[in-house]
Amino acid sequence: MAKTVMIVDDSNSLRQVVSIVLKGAGYEVLEAANGAEAVTRLDGRKVNLIISDVNMPVMDGIALVREVKKIPAYKFTPIMMLTTVSDEAKKREGQAAGARAWMVKPFLPAQMLAAVTKLLPS
Repeated sequence: MAKTVMIVDDSNSLRQVVSIVLKGAGYEVLEAANGAEAVTRLDGRKVNLIISDVNMPVMDGIALVREVKKIPAYKFTPIMMLTTVSDEAKKREGQAAGARAWMVKPFLPAQMLAAVTKLLPS
């Protein structure tokens, strides 16, 4: 059964690019435009990995990480931040909240798949 990855980003075009890369590698994909929408989509179905932007309206990525870690069914779901933010303080804040990886945009598809594979051992 294919593993499911949720992509959370306010950029529709970025969600599409990431989705194409992941679907091409055999993953199922769920999408959300911000952290609040992502939390509502975490309805009990299995999500193996969450890839989230940091800067989004309504609920940003760091707040999303904190919220996901409060939900028992998703407490151990790995979260990777995919963002234009490369600030070390922000990275530490994300890590402290529970993010497992940090990738800076723009990214190469192979680079993203390598990170996803590392976070989702088969």
